[in-house]
Amino acid sequence: IRTAVSQCNAERVLITHGTDTMPETARELLSVKGKTIVLFGAMQPARMRRSDAVFNIGYAWAAVQLLPHGVYIAMNGEVFEAGSVRKNLKAQRFERT
Repeated sequence: IRTAVSQCNAERVLITHGTDTMPETARELLSVKGKTIVLFGAMQPARMRRSDAVFNIGYAWAAVQLLPHGVYIAMNGEVFEAGSVRKNLKAQRFERT
């Protein structure tokens, strides 16, 4: 993922990612400079009736356009900086560390 993001010409990059390892991938992308990178996913898959997928993609789309260069995770109406976020499996949400 880091190689693909580094080599693409886009200054703003939106990445759909599974939630279990999203914080680790975001941390690895910190070495990519000069881009705004936003990762997002869904706690409930899009095929589920009560999925957060549609909201999260819209929120991430707005975030990638508004945030300064850096790496972020956009989930459930919050933006987290890479390296300072974890997934709380018990609470089924992301939180700052």
